[in-house]
Amino acid sequence: MSDQHMDATPVWVEGSTLAAPVILGAAAGLLVGDMMHSNARRGIGISLGVLGILAFVPLVVDGVAGLITGPRSKFGVNRKIQKIRDIGIGSPSHDDVDDMLREQGVI
Repeated sequence: MSDQHMDATPVWVEGSTLAAPVILGAAAGLLVGDMMHSNARRGIGISLGVLGILAFVPLVVDGVAGLITGPRSKFGVNRKIQKIRDIGIGSPSHDDVDDMLREQGVI
């Protein structure tokens, strides 16, 4: 028996769940589109397009930052090596627990 967690939800359910708001919005747009004046449709369309683009900005910024400073980039590797080197800086040569054990005669 495998120790891995088995997810019973099929992949297509997640995809359709994410696509549902888009499909409903398109359907509403088609139904309401003819009722609106063409200038109003144009303004709303442009503003929704701008909002859609702005919604993708964090994803793009995160992706670019991951490419530049990610674990497989030059900067990411250097940062990881520096963190490993910094672990030893400032650590005492002995521990308080060691002192207490020596006082009690355990070591």
